[in-house]
Amino acid sequence: MAPAFEVPACSVCRAPAVVTQAYSGQSLCAHHLDRSVRKKVGRELRKQLTIDGPTTVLVAISGGKDSAVLLSMLVDLIGNRPDVRLVAGCVDEGIEGYRPPSIEAAAQLCEMLDVEFITTSFAEQDFLAMDDITSSLDAILDKNPEAPRLPCSYCGVFRRQGINALADMVDADVVALGHNLDDMAQTVLMNLTAGEVERSRRLAPHTERPAEGLAPRIVPLRWIPEQEVHLVSMHRDLPIHNEVCPNAEGALRWRMRDVVATLEEDRPGTRHGLVRTLDAIRAMTPPNGEGSEPIGSCERCGSVSSRAVCKACEMRDLVNVK
Repeated sequence: MAPAFEVPACSVCRAPAVVTQAYSGQSLCAHHLDRSVRKKVGRELRKQLTIDGPTTVLVAISGGKDSAVLLSMLVDLIGNRPDVRLVAGCVDEGIEGYRPPSIEAAAQLCEMLDVEFITTSFAEQDFLAMDDITSSLDAILDKNPEAPRLPCSYCGVFRRQGINALADMVDADVVALGHNLDDMAQTVLMNLTAGEVERSRRLAPHTERPAEGLAPRIVPLRWIPEQEVHLVSMHRDLPIHNEVCPNAEGALRWRMRDVVATLEEDRPGTRHGLVRTLDAIRAMTPPNGEGSEPIGSCERCGSVSSRAVCKACEMRDLVNVK
């Protein structure tokens, strides 16, 4: 009698596989999956990161699996270089019950990997804590009916400013973000459905499209599926906080997760195709070419912005509801 469930064998060594990649046809054990991911990250890092002198890389971490694997891989690949300084930074948005344990996981990760760790918070950047924003949303919308209705809209803007602040704290040359393949595919689809070509142009990596006054972003995990990132984090026994943000449900990205997952199941390789679409759009629109929005500075706070008043300052005004 055949077994009810048969674990596939690794395509490389025939050991029990932990993942079968529908998009490639391969099955891989934990060891060879780790090697495969490391190779892909290394290849992407060579494309995105140029080191031609002392270089400080700020790795934006959250305590979650993606940034943990990113930091671990960067330590492996460039951590021993004498001309590279790796610094991990975390932004505390002020979400009680969610952010404190994730910051603790981030601190444990940095101790494990012997990486310098810094933090900042919304409060330190003169933003309202997310718990206060969430509790004030009804009042915000009563005063400004056109204001964003979901907490994520505010958090994303303020969080980006927090990462910029962390980069300034260490004079970072580059900021590394833990966006995986699923994240990238969801963002591309969100922008395409909204007709936001210019926003797609500005997505990381910024290797060939740096904005003056802003440390360029790199995304070495952009070709690694979320499931594989999670499996690598388990294989490496990295300390992570694996809870979902309590404000995430209902956001557009939350819905796009399901859309992209369904498309990938029906047609393996869809995520890769969406990211290749992004690269094609960028290839057809040269950096700072005709039609691109000029980058300047916010007239109120001085931060890099394509607007006279940056989005963060606009949202500061919205949330200052008494």
